[in-house]
Amino acid sequence: MKVFEAKEITGGLSKPSKMPGFSYNLPAYKCITGVKLQAVPGSVCAGCYAMKGRYAFGNVKDAMNRRLASLTHPKWGLAMSVQINSKFKYGHDFFRWHDSGDLQSLEHLKNIFDVCLATPDVGHWMPTREVKFLKEIKIKEIPKNLIIRMSSHMIDQGPVKSWPWTSTVKTDKQHSCPSSKQGNKCGSCRQCWDKTIPNISYGKH
Repeated sequence: MKVFEAKEITGGLSKPSKMPGFSYNLPAYKCITGVKLQAVPGSVCAGCYAMKGRYAFGNVKDAMNRRLASLTHPKWGLAMSVQINSKFKYGHDFFRWHDSGDLQSLEHLKNIFDVCLATPDVGHWMPTREVKFLKEIKIKEIPKNLIIRMSSHMIDQGPVKSWPWTSTVKTDKQHSCPSSKQGNKCGSCRQCWDKTIPNISYGKH
């Protein structure tokens, strides 16, 4: 499959300015759990960053909706793999799933597993709030180059105890993510992709 054909199928990759590589985003209004949390004061999703700023631009919303519609395409996994491997050739060896949006189904999760297996030289990171899908899999099923971090729902809530890799949001300055001190960028940091680090704490935006 050619890269241009892959883009036609998947809607293309996203490139958040903060990230060291590429990503794949979906509309935040289609988050199954997150959209409910957007109405809960004190939740991480209240005032969701992916519902405003550049994410609210018409062309960005159109692109995310195209990606959402593409998830059930029979060649979605192959097309994603082709694009990610094409970026790896130019040094992009880290990938983030869902800088906006979240898992839509168990099938979606398993298709992501297939993509990770087909891109073995790339490190994949996926934050999620969709506990119900993770309950349907075993840890050993997760590709070695993928880390799934379960995100706590509330600001200043501790890490989820039912999953080995997590992320939290804190209001104080004692958080592990260094981006706030380096222009809101990852820079050389790759903690989110590191399975030896059980929890990543982010500062509240």
